[in-house]
Order: sequence, then C-alpha cells, then structure tokens
Amino acid sequence: MSTFFSPQTPRRKFRWNTRLTVVLVVLLGIALREIALEHRPSFLRPGLHLFAYVANTADGTLTAVNLVTLSATSTISVGPSPSGIRANPKRDEIWGVSTSGGYAWVLDTKTSRIVARIPVGSDPYAVDFSRDGASAYVAASGANSVAEIDCASRQVIARAGTGKQPWIARVTPNGKLLIVTNRGDSTVSVLNAATLATMATIPVASEPEQVAVLPDSSKAYVSSGNSARISIIDLHKFVLLTNLELDGTPGSFVMKSDGDELYVPSPDAHGLVIVDTWTNEVADYVLLGASPQDAVLSPDGEILYVSDPGASQIVPVEVGLRQVLRPIALGQHPDVLEFASIGDTLLAVDDGADQLDVIRTQACTAGSGSPAGCLIALVPVGKDPSGLAIKEF
Repeated sequence: MSTFFSPQTPRRKFRWNTRLTVVLVVLLGIALREIALEHRPSFLRPGLHLFAYVANTADGTLTAVNLVTLSATSTISVGPSPSGIRANPKRDEIWGVSTSGGYAWVLDTKTSRIVARIPVGSDPYAVDFSRDGASAYVAASGANSVAEIDCASRQVIARAGTGKQPWIARVTPNGKLLIVTNRGDSTVSVLNAATLATMATIPVASEPEQVAVLPDSSKAYVSSGNSARISIIDLHKFVLLTNLELDGTPGSFVMKSDGDELYVPSPDAHGLVIVDTWTNEVADYVLLGASPQDAVLSPDGEILYVSDPGASQIVPVEVGLRQVLRPIALGQHPDVLEFASIGDTLLAVDDGADQLDVIRTQACTAGSGSPAGCLIALVPVGKDPSGLAIKEF
C-alpha cells in the first residue's frame, strides 16, 4: 500500500502526461500541415500571387482567378472577341488581342487594369514575345502584316508585310527568327526578328496554322488547318523538307523538352500522333477517345495531358511507355489546357460550362480520380471562354 501511495507515483503520472501532450501536439501539427497542403499549393511564400486569366469571347472580358483561394476575383473588360492571351515572360502583364477591334491590349496584373490598347491592324489572332519580354509580335490577318511592339512604351516600333491572311507569328527559341503562318496563300514567312526583314517565303500545306520549333531552332513544324498534313521546314536553308501525311487533321502541337518528339492530338484520328523529329516520320500512334484537341506536358515531361471535349474528359498518357492512364472526368467541354507555373495544378478551360476546371495531378485521394490527377474545383468564368494564361507575381 505504501508503494501505491508513494510520492513517486504522481511524478511518473506527470511525466506520462507530458509525453502524451508532446505527442498530441506533434500529431496535431502534422494534421494541420496536411490540411494546409491539401487546400493550398505547398510552394507558396508570403506575398506570392498566382493567378489564371481566362479570355471570354462572347462578352469581351477577362476573368482573373486566384489559384490560391480557387475563386474568381475580378472581371475586366478587354474589348470584342478577345484572343491570343499570353503572359509576358518578364513583366507583370497579360497581353492579348481584340480580333474585332484590331488592337492588342495589356493588363497590369498588380492593379487588374487595362493599361494600353495598341492598334495593330485588322483581325489579329495571337501574340508572341521576344525571349527577354521586351518586344511583342502580332500578325494582323486583315492587313497582311506583322507588327512589333515595344513592351515598355507600348508603341508599335516596326511593321512588315507578310503573305495573305497571316494567323500567328512565333519567335524561334534562339530569338533570331519570326515564323508567320499565312492561311490565305498557304505559305510561311520567315522574318528576321530584329529587323522584320523577310528572309524567305516557303510554300506549305494548305491553310497553315500552328507552329512548333525545335529547341535548337533548326526546324519548324507547321500544321495544316484543313488537311491531314504537317509541313517541316529547314530553318538553316529556308526550304520545305516534307509534307508529313497523318491519319487526321492535327490539333495542337506539344514539343518534348529535348526536341526528340512532337506530340500531335488529332480529333479526326481520335488519338495522339507522335512524330520523330530526327527522321521526320510518324513514330507512333496512341488511340485516345472521341476528339482529342489540346495537350500539355507535365513539368517533369513524363505525362502528356490531352483534352477530349467530345468525351468531357482529359486523357493522361505516359509518353515514354505510350500508356494511356484512366481519364479524368470533367465538366461539359474541356479544351484549352495549361499547367500552373509552379506546382501540380492543371487547368482546363471548359467552354461548354463557362468555367475553369482545376485538376490536381498528384496526391489525389484513393478512388477520387485517375492515378494522374483528380478534379478539385470548378470556378465560374465569363461566357464562351476560349483562352488561358497564368502569371505569378
């Protein structure tokens, strides 16, 4: 009995409670950390802003979506038929064009205000930037010309003629050339990016649209808008190498980071065409679904995410193994895809439901989606969304 009521007993009990408290505090801390990680990106630092900007064609607006809170924060009027939305790589700005208005517009991301509307010519569709973000290039389809804009002064500093109905102007990775696809006369104009002097005009497959360039800037791949062909151009000799025949019209282009392969979703072929850029031949074909359209590679380059608007899903493909993973079911008509600049967040513009679908590509709850991702949020945007850009500032 004396042992039972010994002064040592309360002391042992106190020690036990202290250990238990410490353990509970540690477990609570771990639990809170996991909850925080579940609801916000793990890379965020104090003061970081990470936003997606969605261009809405029908109402001429831009919706700003906070990717931390996963909510729309503002709607900005940019003008009729917004298109070609891009983030300036060096400035806290989002650029786009008003196709109907014939101008480029500039959004200051810190104030969410349009700070410039720059006349470029009728019917522009896209914007591209020099590597240092100092210049923007816009092709005006209705004016058969391309304009260079100084991004600091927001003034047109040079113009050059192109072929008929230029659609896009793309800067090569080395920054030396500007590739312009001319839909009206089925040619590609190759311009000196510094002077806008024409280096060559090259006939290609009909109604050229998309452009992808090898990382070493040695070859350009150009999609046809109305035939199952890709034109391949030698950018050293400025000649057409071949018109590569596919099984269906090409959708978007995604170049592998090392340039060895070009991934081409084809709605008509219901699958993914893989082009070997060394041989300029079709290396493989992967059946995907109803109408694969847009695609984006994961940051590690291992999984290609392909939108399939016809089946209301995104199809992940392990490109190294050519293995199709379980699709990620989304809203009504997911199309344009983009990864957040940091982290594991994949975004899909759903023009059928007027929303932005937010997908987590890692750490999904078991059974909640594909091994390659799961839907975590639906954010309402404007009417008929058609473009997407992401900016961290």
